[in-house]
Amino acid sequence: MVKATFGLEENVASAACYVLGWLTGIIFFVVEKDNKTVRFHAMQSILTFLPLMIIIWIIEAILGMMFFAAAGMGGFGMWGIISLLITLIWIVMLLLWLFLMYKAYSGEKFLVPIVGAIAESQVK
Repeated sequence: MVKATFGLEENVASAACYVLGWLTGIIFFVVEKDNKTVRFHAMQSILTFLPLMIIIWIIEAILGMMFFAAAGMGGFGMWGIISLLITLIWIVMLLLWLFLMYKAYSGEKFLVPIVGAIAESQVK
């Protein structure tokens, strides 16, 4: 087995890039200098989960503003729709997170549409 960051096996280090989403992606990308497989998974984790978190933060900020505006007017319809949207994004993120960790641990290089190609180009 190929050793990687922190003395971990390559597949374990690759899966660990996804454990805390973009945060562990940054840690592994900065620490790992030689193993291109681990660097790919680290970059893909950053490019996948950081934008999704930013989208959630923006939607939650909008939701908060709309909640207070709707509370003053007595209507909560839009709040429910945005709340549902956030829940759906979280579910997609959870499933994607589990899938990517599984694929990385299995030694498979799965490219997330759009960001996978970008991640691949960053580690060559």
